[in-house]
Amino acid sequence: MKQQIKIIDYKAGNIASVRHAFRRLGLEAGLAAFPEDLEDADKLIFPGVGHARAAMNILKEKDMDQAIKAFKGPVLGICLGMQLMADSSEEGDMQGMGLFPDKIKRFSGDFKVPHMGWNSLYGLEGPLFANVPEASHVYFVHSYYMPKSSRAIALCQYGEAFTAACSKDQFFGVQFHPEKSGKPGMQILQNFIDL
Repeated sequence: MKQQIKIIDYKAGNIASVRHAFRRLGLEAGLAAFPEDLEDADKLIFPGVGHARAAMNILKEKDMDQAIKAFKGPVLGICLGMQLMADSSEEGDMQGMGLFPDKIKRFSGDFKVPHMGWNSLYGLEGPLFANVPEASHVYFVHSYYMPKSSRAIALCQYGEAFTAACSKDQFFGVQFHPEKSGKPGMQILQNFIDL
């Protein structure tokens, strides 16, 4: 029986490109806008592009934050989705879901913000990065970041080393956009399917 992957639909960004990426892998991902939509899901994709506080408010209005936290299968947060899974964010002084024990900070320094474009990963660990070569290039667009974390399963360098991917129990987060990251990104999504 084919597994059911659902994408959290909270009007925050890159849903169409994420769905298209799964179609290329032979899987039709459904959408989940309310907690009851998760009942038949095996896995969740938690995408996001936008402002942290505004996005969290939308999730809270529908109790989707609690539904994601209570979900028993694998969950993959992408970009803002990963940041909302942290304890808090400097963006809008947002209290997150607390799934990762980290505070999201804003980039500051003598370099361009947002961090936008291709950058390489290193320190790859765990099943999400099976068959993904060290130093693979993936696509980033973000002004806020998770500092180097005890939960990191991939790192990236931009001004300083930061967490490019993290995991805790069945929860995974990637700061980059796998759906826009060519072959390495598709391998990561395939690995999530295979978990």
